[in-house]
Amino acid sequence: MQKGPKEVKTAVGYTRVSTARQGLGREAQAAALARFAEAEGYVLAETFTEVETGKGSDALDRRPQLSAALAAARKLKAPIIVAKLDRLSRDVHFISGLMTHRTPFIVAELGADADPFMLHLYAAIAEKERRLISQRTKDALAAAKARGIRLGGLNAKGVQFREEAKARAEALRPVLAELAGKSARAIAAELNARGVATPSGGRWHAETVIRVQRRLEPERPRALRQVALIRKEAEPRAT
Repeated sequence: MQKGPKEVKTAVGYTRVSTARQGLGREAQAAALARFAEAEGYVLAETFTEVETGKGSDALDRRPQLSAALAAARKLKAPIIVAKLDRLSRDVHFISGLMTHRTPFIVAELGADADPFMLHLYAAIAEKERRLISQRTKDALAAAKARGIRLGGLNAKGVQFREEAKARAEALRPVLAELAGKSARAIAAELNARGVATPSGGRWHAETVIRVQRRLEPERPRALRQVALIRKEAEPRAT
């Protein structure tokens, strides 16, 4: 018996970038959506891209493209697909508000089976982690200032970005440990074959693997020497 044509599932794509900090870039998000749609049998009828213009974007009236995506999804009776949960929002209350529109949201990074309860849970965990990172950043800067270290161009935002990069690398520690002993090129190929995205949502290359591995390593003696030099410079000089 001949099988009929495979049912085509329609979806609406949504990407979000920031003028201040690109994070997961538009091209990387689009590539992640395309891979997910192909793997899960979706056709993206339209993709809406939001470009933030400043703070306070966690309000639907400040997200015209998300509003347009919701309207298109309702018209098509289709879900909205995003690459990562934080492309919708970094605020759990905003995520909860979106759920009241009764339009299904699918997060490619979490898989097609992640229901609204799971999205709430992941959003709450991410929000808590960001608060912890922010507090650790403030504590580290305060401790450095108390020791008399001149921070130079290092500011709270820079330290926060560094801490967030470390957190993203830490999430990849188990899979990298599993592949330990292979070359960076071989690890990159295996991660791409498994569909594991890089911390920025793109494809793996040998350089990307090495960069993430370095973030997971303990502080190097070179870094300790640099701190010692900074401390020495910060000491009062004899007159």
